[in-house]
Amino acid sequence: MTSFELIILTVAGLIAGILAGFLGIGGGTVLVPLLVALGYTPVEAVATSSLSIVITAISGSIQNWRMGYLRLNQVIGIGFPAILTAQIGVFLAELFSSRLLLFLFGCLLLLNVYLVELRKQITTRKKQQEEQQVSESTIFPNQNILFNPVFARILTGGTAGILAGLFGVGGGIIMVPLQILLLGETIKIAIQISLGVIVITAISACAGHAIQGNVLWSQGIILGVGGLLGAQISTRFLPKLSDQTVSLMFRIFLVILSIYIFKQAWIQS
Repeated sequence: MTSFELIILTVAGLIAGILAGFLGIGGGTVLVPLLVALGYTPVEAVATSSLSIVITAISGSIQNWRMGYLRLNQVIGIGFPAILTAQIGVFLAELFSSRLLLFLFGCLLLLNVYLVELRKQITTRKKQQEEQQVSESTIFPNQNILFNPVFARILTGGTAGILAGLFGVGGGIIMVPLQILLLGETIKIAIQISLGVIVITAISACAGHAIQGNVLWSQGIILGVGGLLGAQISTRFLPKLSDQTVSLMFRIFLVILSIYIFKQAWIQS
């Protein structure tokens, strides 16, 4: 490993950690494309990203716990099904081509832009209803929780686990909007819960990839140490930001990243 690569990995880990705390994602959306650009295979990038995410998510979750923002019951309820489904994602990562993986990843990012916007519309209707002092159950019955809460948590965690194993992400990229839509959480609470669940999904995915011999331990630890610092920074500032600001940051990030991912998929041989 060259000195230049060491610097790049450290800086990338720092950026991923900041995104983890602000947006409730593991940071793999940044790390996987970077590792591929550095010459590692897609499977190695996915596996190594999972190791880094373990370190980053633990750091951010500890900070949230110290500040009283970590809800352990919700984290466990969503994280348990993710343990099993992460192994399904690891299996699929071995089967899919690099082009297909990148294309599906870009589609996933664009889908989440829509989900966050949909939640914004629902929230606006709720505020209007409160101003008119009309019972929420009269006009918009059960609009906050579209499914049974237990089923919603299983769906959220199970989906996140598959994404963790398949794409090398913590799963927050889908957990945040699903919590908002299915469980009625605010975006900041959804982010804080998501970061805790990512600890579980990343450990499961990393273990699965380690068994396959795909994890690059030195690179993953370097990325994780940088992410540890970044997560500490961002989790301290998240509670001070408005829901509107965080939501806007989340959507802008998804749009920019989806454009980049589709470009990478196009140039794959």
